[in-house]
Amino acid sequence: MRSTSMLSSAALAAALVAGSAGAALTQPAGDFPFGLEMTLEAPPKPGSKRIPNIEIDEKGEARVELWCKGGSGQFSVAGNTVIFVPGTIDNRACPPDRAQADDALVAALTAATTWARQGDYVTFSGGETLRFRLNTN
Repeated sequence: MRSTSMLSSAALAAALVAGSAGAALTQPAGDFPFGLEMTLEAPPKPGSKRIPNIEIDEKGEARVELWCKGGSGQFSVAGNTVIFVPGTIDNRACPPDRAQADDALVAALTAATTWARQGDYVTFSGGETLRFRLNTN
């Protein structure tokens, strides 16, 4: 009987920890720029004026416009931790170099594990560092 109650207590504790961890992933961080469009700090590709940008709403749903492709995704932010899960990315008629750059950018966002904000700049870090400028005007 005692081992059953210990298992029940352990299961309850595990459920509470899992539940609070899940809640932490969906709660907005204090100064994460939800609702603002961010543009990647990078020059346009030759033959194009486009520069990738993302906009993340308060629920973490993201609109992503890349060098050529575009689509959606989901961000989870807790403290300085970030997780990006790409959704549907439209496979537009892109030149191979831009399509490859788009795929690399999505992979770099997916690999990001932390974020930081300094003024009008947001940096995502993980395997690679990506710096975005907030479009505040």
